[in-house]
Amino acid sequence: MLKAEIIMKLKAEKLVAVIRGKGEAEVLKTAAAVVAGGIHFLEITFTIPKAEQIIAKLADSYKENNDVIIGAGTCLDVMTARLAISAGAQFIVSPHFDKEILKLGNSYCIPVLPGAATVREMLDCLKYGAEIIKLFPGDLAGPKAIKSFKGPLPQADFMPTGGVTCENVHEWLENGAIAVGTGSSLTRGVITGDFKSVQLEAEKFVAAVRDYEK
Repeated sequence: MLKAEIIMKLKAEKLVAVIRGKGEAEVLKTAAAVVAGGIHFLEITFTIPKAEQIIAKLADSYKENNDVIIGAGTCLDVMTARLAISAGAQFIVSPHFDKEILKLGNSYCIPVLPGAATVREMLDCLKYGAEIIKLFPGDLAGPKAIKSFKGPLPQADFMPTGGVTCENVHEWLENGAIAVGTGSSLTRGVITGDFKSVQLEAEKFVAAVRDYEK
């Protein structure tokens, strides 16, 4: 799928599942539950041991399914981002601005969503071609921060991550978020091995977004 198509799909679906875990088996079960619940953007973080191998397995598993988009999160440097792209990641997320990661994404026509928390950082992201900026940490900024940031930067699109729940996703979208990333709120059931609850929570998120769009 082309870069522009991925970005359009993200703006349409508005949900990214941020998946962390102890290891491959747990992460693969979590990913399956999230997809079963209707969330198609999966951000596999590099806090997971051997994350690149998990990304490769997921990319292979869903290669015939264009609905599911596999990405890599917590890419702290260009080496990690390159490893993720080589494994099959279709988008890259970092918690910070790194011009080398953005340049790498541009070279491979892969969307890069860099993290930012200040206007200075956001402007740097835009200068290096970021089409969507990850507002991070979202729980510290709060939904109203997006509207404030869009004052001086109306051209910027934001995806908050951190503190996004089914209960407040409407507020984030109403304040201008084009998408949201959700992790612990979505996958809390993993702690007890309750993957069915992860699926149900994903379904609730999808329903909340659909309700907002009505």
